[in-house]
Amino acid sequence: MESELSGTTVAGATSVGKRMSTRSRILFFITAWLIVLMPFMFWWRTWFGRQLSDAELNQFLHDTNHPRHIQHALVQIGDRIAQHDASVKKYYPEMVNLAGFPAEEIRNTDSWAMGQDNTVQDFHETLLKLLHDQSPTVRGNAALALVRFGDSSGRAQIVALLQPAKMVAPVAGRVSAITKTGTAIRQGGLIAKIDSGSRADEVRSPLTGRVRSTSFQIGGQVAAGEELAIVDPGADQVWEALRALYVIGTPADSDAIVPYEHSLPDMPDRIRQQAALTQQAIRDRAGSAAR
Repeated sequence: MESELSGTTVAGATSVGKRMSTRSRILFFITAWLIVLMPFMFWWRTWFGRQLSDAELNQFLHDTNHPRHIQHALVQIGDRIAQHDASVKKYYPEMVNLAGFPAEEIRNTDSWAMGQDNTVQDFHETLLKLLHDQSPTVRGNAALALVRFGDSSGRAQIVALLQPAKMVAPVAGRVSAITKTGTAIRQGGLIAKIDSGSRADEVRSPLTGRVRSTSFQIGGQVAAGEELAIVDPGADQVWEALRALYVIGTPADSDAIVPYEHSLPDMPDRIRQQAALTQQAIRDRAGSAAR
């Protein structure tokens, strides 16, 4: 019986194969190929590591309808500055102008890119202005970039990069969604939703990191200004802040560094090592100044 069934199955499959026309097979393979190709093409067009030609770089930098194109161009310019490519200096005036771009991610990337050339006075002045940006991430990146200019004006913003972010309710209402404790979250990721009756307000993380704690559960009633959650900064942000304070930190910054001298969940060991080195550098500077 098994042999008969097996033979029938093979015969049926052969019959179906014969019934599939050449045109149908071609359409099938084209569809399968597109299913594989389209995600790759999307990744290829949005991946900042893709090298842009000079024509693409100029086009992307001025594409105000697609902020990710501008961001891609700024990443490429920053990399080429680091490689001492003088040809990108023609874009320096545009980089200064982009410091006022409405999209936060553009100002953020622009701050980093300007920090790659610490010989440009216009960059230095622009970064000082960005210390007062409405975005804490932009302020932090501007402060880090200023360290490359030998300027410690952004020290307070750098210390703030080591601090957790306390998320509060913008309005009173019912908590209709809230992120779980321990969740890894990207900058702009959803922390909570507050239903005030007439509308639903979203609370989003100002930084990339991990949710340390939450104060409410779904269905809870929250008052305006009440704490919803605490988000700890991610390893990359902490690493850059500690490296900057290694150069410009003062004894007043020690308390903010102390927690990172110990092994912490989700923090690589290099963070603990850098925290210890930064504390030692601060002590050494303080000792030298006292002598």
